[in-house]
Parts: sequence; C-alpha cells; structure tokens
Amino acid sequence: MNGSLRVGTLFGIPFYIHPSWFLVLGLVTLSYGSGLANLFPASAGSLPWLLGLTAALLMFASVLAHELGHSFVAIAQGIEVKSITLFLFGGLASLDKESRTPAGAFGVAIAGPAVSLVLFALFSALKAVSGLAVPLVALSGLLASVNLALALFNLIPGLPLDGGNILKALIWQVTDNPYKGTKLAARAGQAFGWLAVAAGVIPWLTTGSFGNFWYAVIGWFLLRNADRAAQSADLSDRMSQLTAADAVTPDSPIVSEQLTLRQFANTYVIGKMTWRQYLVTNLEGQLTGTLSVNDLKRIPVETWPQVEVKELMRPYENKTTIAADASLLDAVKALEERKLSELSVLDHEGQLLGLLEKTAIPELLRSRDSGRSELSSELQAQ
Repeated sequence: MNGSLRVGTLFGIPFYIHPSWFLVLGLVTLSYGSGLANLFPASAGSLPWLLGLTAALLMFASVLAHELGHSFVAIAQGIEVKSITLFLFGGLASLDKESRTPAGAFGVAIAGPAVSLVLFALFSALKAVSGLAVPLVALSGLLASVNLALALFNLIPGLPLDGGNILKALIWQVTDNPYKGTKLAARAGQAFGWLAVAAGVIPWLTTGSFGNFWYAVIGWFLLRNADRAAQSADLSDRMSQLTAADAVTPDSPIVSEQLTLRQFANTYVIGKMTWRQYLVTNLEGQLTGTLSVNDLKRIPVETWPQVEVKELMRPYENKTTIAADASLLDAVKALEERKLSELSVLDHEGQLLGLLEKTAIPELLRSRDSGRSELSSELQAQ
C-alpha cells in the first residue's frame, strides 16, 4: 500500500503501518479516553487517556491477529505472505498467489474471522472475571465487542471482505471456475458497497445529519476494491482461455544455426527491422540457443562467410521457455515471476513456435474483444 511505513517483521512477514492508521489511533484514544473520564470522574487525570490509548492499540492488535490468522493458513499451503499492513479500515495481508484449490481458498478466508471470534470469547470471559477492576472490565467488554464486530463485518459475503472470499471459494467448488467465483463475489461486494453509501448519504440529504458518514466511506472502499477484483478476475478469465501459442508473435525472430554470419546479416539485419535477439533452431526446428546482433561485433567482418550462427550463439535457459499449451495466464505469471519481457514457446516435441512478447499481450486481448464484438453484431443483424 503506497505511503506505508515499515515498522518491523512479524514471524518473517514484513509489517507496515499506513499513515491513516495514526488518525484512527488518535480518534479511538480520544473517544474512549473521554468516555472513561466521564464514567469514572474520580480516576487520576491521565489514567482514562492511558486506557484509551491501550484500548486503541489492543483494537489494532486484534486486527493484526485477524490478518495473522489468514497469513498462517496461507503459509501452511506454501503461499508467501508479502506483507501485512494496518490502515484506516483495518488490515490487509498481501499474498503472493491464490490457493490452488477452493478448499484451500476457503481455509485462508475463514481463518481471520475465526481468530476474531476466538478473541471475542476470550475477552468476554475476561470481562466476567470477578474482582477485576472496573476500567479493565470496560476495556475487556470493548475489545470483545470490537472482535465480534470485526468477525461479523468481514463475513459479509462480498469482496474484498473475507465473506466475499468465502463465497468465491464456494462458487469455485461448484463451478470449477475460480474466476466466476471472483466475479460473482465482486458483484455482491459492489451491491453491499452501494447499500453502505446509501446508508451514509440518504440521512445527510434528508436530515442534514453526518452521523452515518463512515458508512459512506466504507461503502466507497468496498466499491473501489470490488470493482478492481471484478476487473482482475475478468482479465484472468480471458487469459486462461487462451494459450501461449495464441500469443506467439507473427514473423518471430527465428534463424537456423546452419546460416553463416554473412547470410544472417544479409537476410535479417542489413536494411531490416533488427530484433534485439534472435532465436536459433537446428534442422529439426528445435530451439538450440540465442544470438544477439551485438555479438557480431566480436567476429571480424572478413570471417563472417566462414563462421556459422551455431558457433556464436549462446545456450538458451529453460526459464526463458514455456509450453505452447500453457495458458496465457500462466505465461503472464511466468513473465512476472522470472522478470522477463519475452518467452520462447515450444510445442510438446520441443519445436520452437516463436516468441511471446509481454508488450504484445494487451493488443492480442483487444483484438480478441474486437472479434467477439463484430461476431455479436453479425449474429444480431441476422
């Protein structure tokens, strides 16, 4: 989250605090501290405010425990937790990837609310302890209420809330399509977002009251993130229906290892649009290496007719290749994870089909969308 401050590491997970967290910390301290001062006027001057600050910190500790619940279940599934961030609306555990199965996704999603419900039970039990100082009873009651509210709010069945992720996992289990689950859960999140906005705006329009202002803010947060989730799921769904072979660049830079450097230069370099790097194949069409135009400078020009491409090429790395039948979504993930701008696409026999360029993927998707739109228009005309 942009602008967040790293404050340390928890169980190997980078821990951040967004500046908005300090606003909520101050508001909770002020609100709870003033409430205690009114309830217990005999208390020492600074005690209510110290308890207010303690309450605020313990509230955020509860949110942190909630996010750690998600994180520990994710880690148990081999998923890296990139960070945990506390911010205005609570917390966020950023995961490196999704769970592989709907059951795994369900486990990650339910873990946070489960932790909050356990904390609700613990603070409720502490509140009932006889002989406990009255301010501590009040503090325990507050934290019990906070954790119950945190669990119930997050169980609302709409993204980006935990309930939305639970709904996504259930739809995934039924349809065997994780993206359909995400899109439906995102729509539910948008619906709840509009309800929250309405709950905050209508009283202001009708009575001039700002009492429900936070409902509108929370609704805006839900709408914004649900829309992002829907767009991301739609894009992932579209890419999952295409293969790496579909994204191969026409006229990819492929040359035979049998060519001499002179033939290579005359045919592919001089007076032509020059690629940064060429893929080299043997007589069977299998990828054997790569050749950079800059490598030609290492060889005297007068010897080019006697030197073959295979003598100058460099061995290719396995990480730069991908199977032709791999989904385009997997190809994009490979590009991101391996920090590459292109991949060589090989069929099941190891023959090179061509180059998949990261920059060409958006145009491929646009052309596919355009084709679908034209087909739809033709069918409607018929």
